[in-house]
Amino acid sequence: MKANNSSFWKKNSTRSVIASLLSIAIGLLAGSVVILIMGLTNPALGLGSALEGIRLVLFGIFSTGRNAAGALTFGFNPASIGNMLFRAMPLILTGLSVATANKTGMFNIGAAGQYLAGTCATLFIALSIPSTSVPPWIIWLLAFLGGMLAGALWGAIPGLLQALLNINVVIACIMTNWIAANIVTWLFDISNLKNMVENTKSGYIYKTTFNNVATPKFGLDKLFPGSQISGGILIAIVLAIAVHIIMTKTTFGYELKACGANRHAARYAGIRDKRNIVLSMAIAGALAGAGGSLYYLAGNTEFFWNTYQSLPAAGFNGIAVALLAVNNPIGVIFTGCFMSMLNIAGLQITNLTAYNEYITDVIIAVIVYLSAFSLIIKMWLGGREKKSAAPAPAAAQSPPVPENKAPGAADNGKEADA
Repeated sequence: MKANNSSFWKKNSTRSVIASLLSIAIGLLAGSVVILIMGLTNPALGLGSALEGIRLVLFGIFSTGRNAAGALTFGFNPASIGNMLFRAMPLILTGLSVATANKTGMFNIGAAGQYLAGTCATLFIALSIPSTSVPPWIIWLLAFLGGMLAGALWGAIPGLLQALLNINVVIACIMTNWIAANIVTWLFDISNLKNMVENTKSGYIYKTTFNNVATPKFGLDKLFPGSQISGGILIAIVLAIAVHIIMTKTTFGYELKACGANRHAARYAGIRDKRNIVLSMAIAGALAGAGGSLYYLAGNTEFFWNTYQSLPAAGFNGIAVALLAVNNPIGVIFTGCFMSMLNIAGLQITNLTAYNEYITDVIIAVIVYLSAFSLIIKMWLGGREKKSAAPAPAAAQSPPVPENKAPGAADNGKEADA
């Protein structure tokens, strides 16, 4: 039994999970310390206010507001949980995009551009095909598949540059991110899809419900009333499970991972490495495009078309989601929900205390940095185990005494030869 427990703790996967949990714990601790310092150094806030902020950081998803006496109250909050799942949906898919590429040896920092490409294709299809002529569910399906295809094509570009011209995929992804941002801005700028009803919304693209197109709720709106939740979260989970099965149970997934482990060895074994590099980036792009597609197909979100001002945060937060999940597609579901919980906690802090939501940005930043150093944490854990399991020095052990012989008596034949 001891041997089994020991082998479990020595597994690389176990150490990876522990490293991720340590990153999360240290990030939460850092955010709590920042709140505490701000409360103690500002007479207008005080220790009580700081403790309230810390409670919201840790349990903000369950906050139900304040009671008549002004004290924070906690319990089941269906609106917050539903909004958390809605915000987790794009994070799960962009995290899945980064994780899939990482498993095949490619660092996909271009998820933001692929997310934009998917968003652009989805909105053009969803708003341009009249629902009076084509059933809305067909338009929805075309828009979703079109978003995935656009993301796949945009993701394939860095893959082609890496496979054919040996251009570093990170550099190519950075360039395609900003190209996508400016192309999407230009396309929406010349389109007639902008919301001109309200003067304050002249820079927004219509919601897809403007054309009666929206993702079905599948009854989730009854479980989480008052939230933005849609059935897209279920689609995101299904995609994560599908990717896990493909990567672990199929020959195609094995070939992709073989190219990531050693491209030249994979080619020597007869695997078409160039094709697989392009395919891995195309799959990653399709997943990121699906994230943007599902987020705006929910029907309750408008797209701000001046994207050149900043790339979508979901594309870069997906990197943190993938790192925390150790590139495990199933783990991405949980880390995506965790990052979304921090966003909800940030909103609760802003609404219920004198602090602002940037406190949670500090926590996320610390977690991201520590997750990037997860290899060092795993090495540290491995070093501690080796020290604790070190055998006793050989000098301290007594030599065995042969049977029927006095200590020090020599074997006349064998020991003399030795």
